[in-house]
Amino acid sequence: MSEDARVVDNPAASRYEIVVDGVVAGFAQYRLRGGSMVFPHTEVRDEFEGRGLGSRLVGGALDGARAAGLRVVPLCSFVAWYIQRHPEYRDLVDDDYRGLVDTPG
Repeated sequence: MSEDARVVDNPAASRYEIVVDGVVAGFAQYRLRGGSMVFPHTEVRDEFEGRGLGSRLVGGALDGARAAGLRVVPLCSFVAWYIQRHPEYRDLVDDDYRGLVDTPG
């Protein structure tokens, strides 16, 4: 990918953003609740879809949660899907919400 893409925390807006060539291409909204970071919604703008930016965004957001020592509540289906496919983040999931990332079988 030749474009400049970086994930940044925007605490004033309570979201992680993926910025591509200076443009906010998507975001992962969060709420801090006790020692947890609740992710209710993730979005990538239509013109940036299909580039893997959503995965980069969620990976960066989860890395941020880990660095802050927070548990994760993946209410957003994309965040839950990402954790299912990247089990190295499963330990971050709040115990009460493990069912959202457990895969059958």
